[in-house]
Amino acid sequence: MENSKEQKISGIPMPIVTLNRSILFFGVLIAISTQQIWITSLLFLVLLPATLFGRKFSLIFRLGSILFAEKNKSAEVEDPSLQRFNNGIATILLGLSQIAFVFNQNITGWIFSGMVAIASGVALLGFCVGCFLFYQFKLQKYRFFRSN
Repeated sequence: MENSKEQKISGIPMPIVTLNRSILFFGVLIAISTQQIWITSLLFLVLLPATLFGRKFSLIFRLGSILFAEKNKSAEVEDPSLQRFNNGIATILLGLSQIAFVFNQNITGWIFSGMVAIASGVALLGFCVGCFLFYQFKLQKYRFFRSN
């Protein structure tokens, strides 16, 4: 019982995870439909501190903590390292899109941004691509480094 209580305290409540996915999905969708590159830049700048320094520097985590304070108390949680991994992938893709936009490679930039929208949209529907990649990464790491 004590272990699950510790996990709840250290985990990221699912309402905040869902908020993160929703912001990414709808943010990129709006950016693509309006062709407003600055929206992807804003998403990149919001994710970067959280990816580099964790949830204490996440605007989305802070917003979700306020908006869903009551829900978060009893919500299931996600492993923070998994959320950081997922945010890392999104940050890299949005960063690559920013580089593409700077070099006037807009189609490439929108493709990278679109990958974020697809992954977050699929995650909202119930299949987390980043979670699958995280699991595969951990599995391959274990297979490679395990003792014989």
